Amino acid sequence: MPITPRDREILRLAVPAFGALVAEPLFLLADYAIVGHGLGTTAVGALGVAGTVLTTLVNLCVFLAYGTTASVARRTGAGDHVRAMRSGVDGIWLALALGAAVIVVCWPLAPMIVELFGTAGSQAAQAVTYLRISLLGAPGMLVVLAGTGVLRGLQDTVTPLVVAVGSFALNAALNAWFVLGLGWGIAGSAWGTVLAQTLGAAVYLVVVARGAARLGTSLTPSVAGVKEAGTVGFALFVRTLCLRIVILAATVIATRMGEAELAAYALATQVWTLLALALDAIAIAGQAITGRSLGAGDVGTTRAATRRMVQWGVWSGIVLGLLVLAARPLLPGLFDADPRVAGLLLDLLWPVALLQPLCGVVFVLDGVLIGAGDQRYLAWAGVWTTLAYLPAALLAAGLGVVALWCALGVWMAARLVTLVRRANGTAWLVTGT
Repeated sequence: MPITPRDREILRLAVPAFGALVAEPLFLLADYAIVGHGLGTTAVGALGVAGTVLTTLVNLCVFLAYGTTASVARRTGAGDHVRAMRSGVDGIWLALALGAAVIVVCWPLAPMIVELFGTAGSQAAQAVTYLRISLLGAPGMLVVLAGTGVLRGLQDTVTPLVVAVGSFALNAALNAWFVLGLGWGIAGSAWGTVLAQTLGAAVYLVVVARGAARLGTSLTPSVAGVKEAGTVGFALFVRTLCLRIVILAATVIATRMGEAELAAYALATQVWTLLALALDAIAIAGQAITGRSLGAGDVGTTRAATRRMVQWGVWSGIVLGLLVLAARPLLPGLFDADPRVAGLLLDLLWPVALLQPLCGVVFVLDGVLIGAGDQRYLAWAGVWTTLAYLPAALLAAGLGVVALWCALGVWMAARLVTLVRRANGTAWLVTGT
């Protein structure tokens, strides 16, 4: 596949986006390493519970990044840079409001949330401590999502990479100092993460404020603009919620199959997540390019770029699938899996690998339609594909963990049908601002 100028544009956006996407999970990974080394198994379990809650929060609020990217990119493509920056400012105000709401709602409910995971005693107390302190970083965490969306919409994925790497390094240093140096326990780990996230958010606020000053854009919130961002965000929230329902349902079914099955499924999910980050980087390029080209009224470029990105998705999926198959004999040892879990994991890696080309197309078209502002269709498609998945998952419950993973293949195939059908039509090709 020869490299064209369009390919170079895709890579210019996708490669830094991949680096930023990979850096984000490293926040919790650094916390796990330092807490495990300094505080022991009970604290690691507490971190696991609180970390799951926080990860779910981030995933449900990712619409702040995606919706802002689409809006800013479209208005940038139309040459309306003032309104593009206005969209970014309103997205950040929405993030701040949601962050404050998260603190108000979740702080008093923290013990109840932790209890839902079945933890008790010292572990539950530590989980509540970590969760409550981490909630103070929610506004910063959500501002980072919105700020990332602003810069992606402006066709800049390098700055988010720099901020993500810097925040990760600061998080690791502060965690080591607070936990191992000052002996603050699990609270020290939480405070380190809060400070790193808040400083990362401050960088985005400075960058956006400077951009707004250059364009003469007011930094005060626009009620209509924040409402618009919330309306777009709600549709993306429904889409994301459907994704989380699928993942949660699969985890619950795997739990009921047995400890070995759950462990193998969890390890396969980690491999799948890493592969998804690589493919999602192309989807982010799709958001930015599609929004900009439709904003400029260039349907031809939108179609051509979509076709090329789908090709990139397919070939990337093939390469990633082959890498999984090549690494397959080594992965159980990497996770130090026992023989029963290792055997199940080896079986699971076959469908994980074989589904990657399909995933490449699904991820790219999902990103393209988000960039086009077709969120309402994606929300309804998410509902229908989830309804297609659930019967397959229930059927797989009595057939084993490999069948459960194949049910995910049914879900991905359903997503492929809905996305290809939409992409082949014209309803999503709305031009202008």
